[in-house]
Amino acid sequence: MQNAAASGHDRRQQIIDFMSGFTLETTPRSAAKVPDFRAHVRAGATIFITFLQGSEFKDTIQVARRLKAEGFNPVPHISARGIPDRRFLEESLAMLTGEIGIREVLCIAGADAVPVGEYGDTMQLLESGLFDKYGISRIGLAGHPEGIPTIPDGAIWRALEWKNAFAARTDAALYLVTQFCFEAPPVIAWDRKLQVQGNRLPIYIGVPGLATIRTLLDHAKACGIGPSMRFVARQAMNVARLMTVSAPDKLIAELAAYKASDPRCGISGVHMYPLGGMKKTSDWAYAVVDGKFTMSARNGGFDVEAPPG
Repeated sequence: MQNAAASGHDRRQQIIDFMSGFTLETTPRSAAKVPDFRAHVRAGATIFITFLQGSEFKDTIQVARRLKAEGFNPVPHISARGIPDRRFLEESLAMLTGEIGIREVLCIAGADAVPVGEYGDTMQLLESGLFDKYGISRIGLAGHPEGIPTIPDGAIWRALEWKNAFAARTDAALYLVTQFCFEAPPVIAWDRKLQVQGNRLPIYIGVPGLATIRTLLDHAKACGIGPSMRFVARQAMNVARLMTVSAPDKLIAELAAYKASDPRCGISGVHMYPLGGMKKTSDWAYAVVDGKFTMSARNGGFDVEAPPG
């Protein structure tokens, strides 16, 4: 009995440790629906801001300015294929760092099939030298546990190898942030493969926040996610599940156990995608960090205590 109790305590602490320091994400459109992020997110939290295909980068900058004023660490996305030229990139970085005080960004290639300007991938952005010039101290890069349909796995690894080499010659700290995932085994297999291949960049796993299965399905379609997309589709066949809220407890519990048990694990933490809304996701995540949950024998996950009221 004592061993079982200790095991349960250890599992709880693994989950709390794994979720501590989680980051969040918002789109400019979603941000416009939140009167004050301080009502839902704790002071000093890191919130990423998307720069989506077809949108204006000025909207991303505007949200970054607002989040900084509200006491957060805003991390704007910089999409290579959405940047028209070097002058635009330099002027944007000068504004972000000089006027707003941004010191962290996420560089992605972007969803545009054809670049609007001279940058086609994140490596070209990094090679510009502008991030060091303007004092960017942390740079996130995209990680792909399930690959990219249009890019061979070998090319993805060669790019990651280049980024690891670049990390040794830049002043900034580089790390990986993944698209959101639903099942732990593919993520664990991917991480183990990367460690064998020599990856040294810390990894933050994308986790879907509370949302209906339909919301997850729609977002997964937009992201082109592979095996996890099929997993959601199978779940969506159950009409009753479409009317409920899905929580990522099993995924987090399994990844937390992996991180605690494997010293070679490259996963450093969690990046939450608030697909069902900032309030639902942040309330749930903070409850986990505060230990307000009980382990469940149902699926190997855990149940978060319902907030008061």
